[in-house]
Parts: sequence; structure tokens; C-alpha cells
Amino acid sequence: MSEPTPGPDRIADQRTPSDHQPEHQPEREPEREPEHQSDHQSGAEPAAPRATRPYDPERGLRGVMSATLVLEAITVLLAIPVAANTGGGVGPVGVTIICVLAVLLIGACAIVSRPCALPVILSLQVLMIACWVITPPLGMMGIVFGLVWASILWFRGEFRRRLAAGTLPGPNSAQQ
Repeated sequence: MSEPTPGPDRIADQRTPSDHQPEHQPEREPEREPEHQSDHQSGAEPAAPRATRPYDPERGLRGVMSATLVLEAITVLLAIPVAANTGGGVGPVGVTIICVLAVLLIGACAIVSRPCALPVILSLQVLMIACWVITPPLGMMGIVFGLVWASILWFRGEFRRRLAAGTLPGPNSAQQ
């Protein structure tokens, strides 16, 4: 007669210690800094206090603006195959214009924090809508992103109005 096959509980007993994998890795304790030595003994200069970034209430808004520009550039680049397959297609000049527009949109991310950013961004929006001549789907996307930018500018104005009125929480209000 043959021996009965071991059940799941017996298989676990036959494993070697190297087969056992711990289900939960213990967390490592954070490394402690060595006891403070006097600066004269260690020869090191005292650590400078860490610089903190000044409070900037519009930092998040600039992030939204940059993200919108990047998404718009991706959309413009995705218009190349659409433009090539609709109507009579676009020639190399049309593809070059579309690529230059995408590069300008990405480049506009670098100046979002400057005062000249808004006129540049709105000019790029007008240029994108004018690309209707090259391919109508790109012009339609220009109108859609124009509406997105209109809402961003409305949010920006509302944010500034509430900030001036003092109805927005400041950086220290969460600590109170």
C-alpha cells in the first residue's frame, strides 16, 4: 500500500526554514544621530538653520496652469495623426506648425510665475484656435482649452478677491 499524500498542514511542516517567508517585514527603526559632540571636538561647523520657503498663496494655481499647458501640448501633438487622416491631410508645413505650437506650450510652463505669462498663454490659445485653418479638430480643441483657461482665470480672480477680503485661511490657521 502506498502512503497517503500529506495534507496542507503536513506540507507546511516539511518546509525548510529558508522556504518560510515572513508575511510582514519588521519596520526598521530610524537611525539615531550620534550624541552631540562639541563643535571643537568634531572639527565641523555648526549646522545652518534650514531655510523655509516663504508663503506663496498662488503656488498651487501656477501648478494647475502648468499642468494645463502640458495637457494642452499633449493634445496638440495627438492632433497630428488626426490632421493627417482628415480631409486632404496636412503637409509638412502643417505638421511643423503643430509641433512648434506644442513646443511653445511646453515652454510656456517655464514662465508661468512671471507677470508676462498670461498674455503669452492667451496668445498661444488664439494661435491654437487659428490652427482651424490647418485642421478643424485642432481649432475645436483650441476652443475647448480656451474655455478651460477662462475657468482658470475666473478661479484666479475669485481666489485673489477672497484672499484680499481675508476669507481664505492662511498658512498658520491650521495650527490654531
